[in-house]
Amino acid sequence: MTADEPGFDPGDVIRAITELMLGEAPHLKRADVSELSGVNPDIARQRWRALGFPEADDDDAAFTEADVEALRLTQELIELGVIEPDTEQAFIRTIGRSFARLAEWQVRAFLGSMGAGSQEDVAAGDLDELEKVVPLGEQVQAYVWRRHLINAASRLLLTDSADVDASPMCVGFADIVGYTSRSRKMSRRELTDMVERFDEVAAGLITDHHGHVVKTIGDEVLFVVDDPKQAALLALALLDEHEADGTFPEVRIGLAHGNVLNHMGDVFGPVVNVASRLTSVARPGSAVVDREMAEHLRDDDDLRLKRMRRTSVKGYEHLEPWSLKRPREKRDPAG
Repeated sequence: MTADEPGFDPGDVIRAITELMLGEAPHLKRADVSELSGVNPDIARQRWRALGFPEADDDDAAFTEADVEALRLTQELIELGVIEPDTEQAFIRTIGRSFARLAEWQVRAFLGSMGAGSQEDVAAGDLDELEKVVPLGEQVQAYVWRRHLINAASRLLLTDSADVDASPMCVGFADIVGYTSRSRKMSRRELTDMVERFDEVAAGLITDHHGHVVKTIGDEVLFVVDDPKQAALLALALLDEHEADGTFPEVRIGLAHGNVLNHMGDVFGPVVNVASRLTSVARPGSAVVDREMAEHLRDDDDLRLKRMRRTSVKGYEHLEPWSLKRPREKRDPAG
């Protein structure tokens, strides 16, 4: 049945997709899921909402055995101490948000590959291809997750701090210059190309300098690096990229160093705030660091630091920024 045929109902396709994804058609009510999983109904509801899923009425047969098993596994992780009761909701919210973004992108990519022209065309599409793609995607995601577990464990085990939740590191923001004004003049394709180019190059350079991306926030990327010099070289590399390749947008960068609280894959604390404020005072195509980071870098011959005028920004009345540049080229006396 196609979208233009009489009696077409996208709901039928959605039900078919649901059955494909979960292994069976929904047939359990909320009370059934709680009873079969052994999880209190109120707790089950809280976890469901924390994952970001829409509410279902008590009388709706909206659940499957997969939902029961997910509740059982979550409860087992809590009982093993992997998920602590006081951070349970935050843990579940983080998983839900991460996979929601991933799923949104994956579905759009999949539908785009089908060449669908409208939602009706998409709904009428053949599910055979989806049935082939999903297991492949699951295997790749499991591999990437395991690899990131190795990287995260390596960083934490090699840190000098005894407290893995709060450790000294460099926090940086790289912000696209003039993003708002430029985006108004760009077509959707041009804007997409610019953002994707920014994400691709920034992520690659951050990884090359032994850092990792915490998150992207609109037109900027938040990253962390353990070593101050690597963080400084990363900032300069990001600035150089625009000069070498005009497809990479001009950026401004703020860097700060100090103890940072790591929580659910995000970073918090005054150091993060300082880095953000420094980004706002940096000129287009420049990098600015805080005083503590300048102390780590000031004797390095591969870098050039210059103290700037103190400035007042939100939350900080006398912020002391330092400009970060490459050293001036030495002239040859014989030349």
